[in-house]
Amino acid sequence: MMVLENVSLAPLTTLRVGGRARYFTEPKSAAEVAEAVNFARSRDLPLFVLGGGSNVVLSDSGWPGLVLKPATSGIDERMENGKTFFEVGAGEEWDKFVARAVARNCAGVECLSGIPGSVGGTPVQNVGAYGQEVSETIESVLVFDLKDGQVRELCAEACGFQYRTSIFNTSEPGRFIILRVTYGLTPGGKPRIEYADLKKHFAGFQQTPSLTSTREAVRRIRAAKAMLITPGDEDCRSAGSFFKNPVLGSDQYDELTRRAAAKGLQVPSYPALDAQRKVSAAWLVEHSGFSKGYSSGRVGISRKHALAIVNRGDATAADILALKDHIQERVEELWGIQLEPEPVFVGF
Repeated sequence: MMVLENVSLAPLTTLRVGGRARYFTEPKSAAEVAEAVNFARSRDLPLFVLGGGSNVVLSDSGWPGLVLKPATSGIDERMENGKTFFEVGAGEEWDKFVARAVARNCAGVECLSGIPGSVGGTPVQNVGAYGQEVSETIESVLVFDLKDGQVRELCAEACGFQYRTSIFNTSEPGRFIILRVTYGLTPGGKPRIEYADLKKHFAGFQQTPSLTSTREAVRRIRAAKAMLITPGDEDCRSAGSFFKNPVLGSDQYDELTRRAAAKGLQVPSYPALDAQRKVSAAWLVEHSGFSKGYSSGRVGISRKHALAIVNRGDATAADILALKDHIQERVEELWGIQLEPEPVFVGF
């Protein structure tokens, strides 16, 4: 295991902000992960696990201890009970795995094409997009348990998946280091064409879209929203959607629609989680004075996606947080709703 010192973290994130790590390592196996953990503990260093850097805001002061970036690799396949199981190293690029699955004509992750980051990060927030979530296909997660130093396999049920959450970011944050994820996909399955953008894209098609054409469509749609990493595109310097879509109870939803009606507006929504309603965070942001292309010094809102806070160049983490706070305050003032951020905040 190689340990580096004073490593700049900003280039390892899609937002391109953050300070330096006192120590940094990329373990390639469970044994090296254990070695890294022992290194940190023997020196009484705080430990932070960094994945693909696509859903994190790192403090300008950096990290005073050890940053561990899992580099476990490999994609193994096996057939069992009519499913194709892919065992994927946590350090693998997520979209590389999706491309592999689609090339093998296996359905279940095609709508998650183009999402930046690593495989190990997908169970943490139950990554989802365009009508699919990874929890629908995750069979198990191999982890290093910091509580007792053991490597164990967690079944999907044990991961406690819900909308954008799991035990990894709720009840057991910081306990597990993800080493490998096993996905069970459907060979020859049909693509998931349920999301409005995809339905619109394929409207008028005479034949059912293939997995390949669905993947290509998702990537084109993401690119149009600057949600596909494209070199040189300023609007891609973001952490993706910065706020979660709020899920409201009936009373809160009624209050929101009342406020909207008073302004001559109608709230877009769709049924979610039993009797509750999920509403568009993007709509709330845009109707609170933060339209696409909004700028505030070195930060702003993507010109293509209202939920993406972007680094317009040389921004700091403090700049990002200032805009986040401003948006949250205005949305709560106007609509009575507290927006919850999606990214993980580190070192603040």
